[in-house]
Amino acid sequence: MQTILNHRSIRKYKNITIDDNTLNEILNAGIRASNTGNMQTYSIVVTKNEDIKKQLWEVHFKQDMVLQAPVILTFCADINRFSKWCNLRNAEPGYDNFLWLYNATIDAILASQNIVLAAENKGLGICYLGTTTYMADKIVDILKLPKGVVPVTSITLGYADENPELTDRLPLSGVIHNDTYNDYSDGDINKIYKEKENLKETIDLIEENKTQNLAQIFTQKRYTKKDNVLFSNQFLKVLEKQGFMNQ
Repeated sequence: MQTILNHRSIRKYKNITIDDNTLNEILNAGIRASNTGNMQTYSIVVTKNEDIKKQLWEVHFKQDMVLQAPVILTFCADINRFSKWCNLRNAEPGYDNFLWLYNATIDAILASQNIVLAAENKGLGICYLGTTTYMADKIVDILKLPKGVVPVTSITLGYADENPELTDRLPLSGVIHNDTYNDYSDGDINKIYKEKENLKETIDLIEENKTQNLAQIFTQKRYTKKDNVLFSNQFLKVLEKQGFMNQ
């Protein structure tokens, strides 16, 4: 519980390598995660090579943590391996569709969270990279991902060179529904977001971004509709290219 409740994203890393025994122990925790039908329709690309890391740094919006961290883990939805096994056993696979993209993505994310908890429990730091899906087409080429494999998330992994404050979270009442989904009234929304909106760092952020409120920072600065549509269309093309959109 202490490891879970003390999670924080680390974006600065010490120049210290991770020994193979430690890394393999962490990766083994990952493959023990729950998954669809015990099929493990995911793969994890472990990147240590400096040249490949430099290429990944370029596509991950040149975030320095990608260069600093000794290891980059890219988690992929992967129907390639399981389908090949089926074909070799005279069993016709039927996983080249959106349903199995969804299943394989869930598998990959579950494995990633096991790895994160194992890493943090061993004193390492991590940061999820949301840029993975934005730049999936480039990552497919850099990591030489074959048809049937698509990147869904990445993490930087290493020894922290910073100790940031814990980030805020919504109260349980904001995300928990009892028995059935209870839709939010305007009053509920105001109550749920009140604490977040009144944090000093939020007020400073609003002033820095010259917006009226925190919501506008998300819609006008961070995740704009224009960018969302652009990256969504790009990702759909990657899914088609990698063979996940057959009907």
